[in-house]
Amino acid sequence: MQRLVVLISGSGSNLQAIINACDRGEIPARIVGVISNKPDAYGLERARNAGLPALVKVKKKDQDRREYDRELAEAATSFQPDWIILAGWMRLLSSDFLNCFPGRVINLHPALPGAFPGTHAIERAFEAFQRGEIQHTGVMVHFVPDEGVDDGPVLAVEKVPVYAGDTLETLEQRVHQVEHRLLVQVIRQLTLEGSKFNEKEI
Repeated sequence: MQRLVVLISGSGSNLQAIINACDRGEIPARIVGVISNKPDAYGLERARNAGLPALVKVKKKDQDRREYDRELAEAATSFQPDWIILAGWMRLLSSDFLNCFPGRVINLHPALPGAFPGTHAIERAFEAFQRGEIQHTGVMVHFVPDEGVDDGPVLAVEKVPVYAGDTLETLEQRVHQVEHRLLVQVIRQLTLEGSKFNEKEI
């Protein structure tokens, strides 16, 4: 059974979706470790409630980014992962981390390819809708081969409509529902098919 290490920074709702899918046998893999860069991330509590090893790895203020990434890679490597899943991980990873897991790091981003890279993607999409610039946003799951921001090879993408009556909160809820389903689907495909799994539009 393949081994997953999940990196989180926040509430861990996508982590919970993976935990539930593993428990159901939907994903032929198991989570062997959860790492957060935030000590107060609720996702750590989710991990502990599921009996999963959970580590906190905080970057010190005066610590070099690449030194931190090397230490993070060492922590992740200790779990002997087949896949690294970035599920709400809010730090850009350097090559010092990524080169340790070539072709094995995947990221979830709440926007369509090429749209709203970086942080606050849902909020920025909502503002663009209000300006009349877009009619929908989306979710994508992609490989992270290098230090580019949310621009790696796409594994799956799904559009999410934005409605006239939406608030930021209702749009966030709808995006998160898609995130949970799409991420689980991609992890299932990766663990079943590995490198044969190519870009797929849902």
